[in-house]
Amino acid sequence: MSAEATNPSAPGRRRGRPRIDLRRIGRAALLGPTARDRLPDAIGHVADAHRAHHPDADLTVLRRAYELAESSHRGQFRKSGEPYITHPLAVTLILAELGAETTTLTASLLHDTVEDTDVTLDQVREEFGDEVAYLVDGVTKLEKVDYGAAAEPETFRKMLVATGNDVRVMSIKLADRLHNMRTLGVMRPEKQARIAKVTRDVLIPLAERLGVQALKTELEDLVFAILHPVEYERTRALIARYADAGDALATVADDVRTVLRDAGITAEVLVRPRHFVSVHRVSRKRGDLRGTDFGRLLVLVGEDADCYAVLGELHTCFTPVISEFKDFIAAPKFNLYQSLHTAVAAPDGAVAEVLIRTHRMHKVAEAGVVALGNPYAPASAPSASASPSAPSAPPSSAVASTASTASCAPAAAGTAPATAPTAPTAPPTGDPAGGPDPAENGERADPTRPGWLSRLLDWQQSAPDPDTFWTSLRADLAQDGEITVFLPDGGTLALPEGATCVDAAYEQYGTAAHACVGARVNGRLATLGTVLRDGDTVQPLLAEDEGSGPSPDWLEHARTPTARIAIDHWLAAHPHGPDTPDADPRPAAAVVSGRRPTANAVVDAPHTGVRLAGCCTPVPPDAVTGFAVRGGAVTVHRAECPAVRRMETLGRQPVTVRWSGEAPCRVTLVAESFGRPRLLADLTEAIATAGAAVVSATVEPPSEQRVRHTYTLLLADAAGLPALMRAMRDVPGVYDVSRAAQHPPSTR
Repeated sequence: MSAEATNPSAPGRRRGRPRIDLRRIGRAALLGPTARDRLPDAIGHVADAHRAHHPDADLTVLRRAYELAESSHRGQFRKSGEPYITHPLAVTLILAELGAETTTLTASLLHDTVEDTDVTLDQVREEFGDEVAYLVDGVTKLEKVDYGAAAEPETFRKMLVATGNDVRVMSIKLADRLHNMRTLGVMRPEKQARIAKVTRDVLIPLAERLGVQALKTELEDLVFAILHPVEYERTRALIARYADAGDALATVADDVRTVLRDAGITAEVLVRPRHFVSVHRVSRKRGDLRGTDFGRLLVLVGEDADCYAVLGELHTCFTPVISEFKDFIAAPKFNLYQSLHTAVAAPDGAVAEVLIRTHRMHKVAEAGVVALGNPYAPASAPSASASPSAPSAPPSSAVASTASTASCAPAAAGTAPATAPTAPTAPPTGDPAGGPDPAENGERADPTRPGWLSRLLDWQQSAPDPDTFWTSLRADLAQDGEITVFLPDGGTLALPEGATCVDAAYEQYGTAAHACVGARVNGRLATLGTVLRDGDTVQPLLAEDEGSGPSPDWLEHARTPTARIAIDHWLAAHPHGPDTPDADPRPAAAVVSGRRPTANAVVDAPHTGVRLAGCCTPVPPDAVTGFAVRGGAVTVHRAECPAVRRMETLGRQPVTVRWSGEAPCRVTLVAESFGRPRLLADLTEAIATAGAAVVSATVEPPSEQRVRHTYTLLLADAAGLPALMRAMRDVPGVYDVSRAAQHPPSTR
């Protein structure tokens, strides 16, 4: 498959800046250096793209970086036959068009020098400063000869840890992979498929999370062409068949411009054709497509308030499709994305999707973290002007967390080196230019680091095995969204969509969550498998018993690598379940049987037999009432017993009943609890200590870690019932004890 065949840039697709002729750039590079007072022709396009975003940028450092890259790569060629220097030039051009600042472009020009040439990292540091050296080291691959099959996962681990300290590392990697995917056609088909799968499973989700939609969409199309060639060709034919579909959207766009102009709203209305994968998804969702399904309208305005003004005009002058409305300005996506989404129906019934955002939002939506520039630049200085032409130290130091990456364990025995790979060495602390002070613990943490990346950096330390890390990484990146849940103390937890109470427990407590027995979600008791929603308040409940631990069932509810890895480790260390200590001698709970105790309830009619109802087991000082039954006796019920309402409905006349003196009484209690070892023993001990005797007991089978115990007990005095119920509630794992409303199930 040729490079052109794998590149979905074809008629009908949105075009931006014209594609640069890399072969011509390669020939310009081979002509050698130019005069020192002007830029080499080969990087003229890079300079133009960079100055378009940063007019005051100092290009001297780019010239020096290019000269070092060109001289070090001289004589090297890509598999396509082009001079190798065309690759770092293309990567740098991609980043320049996205608006990357000078430091990132300098590092991208040099990103392969340490890996593929005799240039050393110390040379880069001496010539361009610590920050450029850090970025170059972050994207440098680990040697396969040293790490064997573990080289790829450990390289990604190293890059991700470096990204945790500076997201520009991953920006360079994404641009590098995009150019490699554009030219993948010269590779063998099996290698194309392998690289495309890694791109699909790891790099595309990373581009999505970092908000770099411009790179993500093209990578999706390139992967689509390689892994699904039949569907790709079908989609290409579909787009070609509707090559004039833009006319349908253009008509709606003209109507929108007229409406906004009449309303006095200054806005730019553009037609954005969908990329190949988007068209494929829409066709699967909607079936037959209409002309307006091949693109969307983009409305760009100056201020946030203008976005809502545009929305109001559209919903007033067109028929809105309310189900398509989403407000990502008030509630931005976890990847920085902000926009208003809506859809309106044209007079002919065609539905046009509309995106409304400011120019600033649009830049961030397209370039993501690349548009944020240097996260360490002082707020008063433009990031592009912070040129690395002199070896200046960045604001703070890297890293305790980077050093912890030394947990990047080698591969299996026989394929791994004696020492684990180390993350890029962070630059020294201190910023002579007046940047922010380093963190107190000496860690350089990127202030733009998103929550999902912090979680990833945490759990990767618990996955020293490369296979475990690689599998967990792909599973983690497969999560599509992120939610925020609140803790009772006002704190928050960021979790992936679909996370459960198990994930929240391990996110909050780490390995201490092994003792989790349940949770409260929005104040209500919930099982560990309860799926959390954005904005929920969650309180994991931990047992006091140190011997308790997770069960294999927990893995069915765990969604985060943090939880899954911790549970797997515990289960591997405890193959036979929790280590329960020998039981201490406990007083035996008395178990009695036989007839019910004599009732101390009396009625006004003399010589009338009185018995206490078994459905509600009334005891003093319960409010009670009675009903005459066959044989002349009176059965006494609690006033709130459901049987009382049934009797009254049937027209039965109640009999006045009162308590008289003290007498033994029988009561049925229901204990709701979370399952754990020794729970039954602890409950019966609490009952015996309170001086009650067990008449009967029923334990229902556990359901989702919850167990119900029903006890019929004989008390010497009803006055001791409140103390007995408190004692049962104090047993670890018991969350509620109540009087039974009906007769307990049979124990036979």
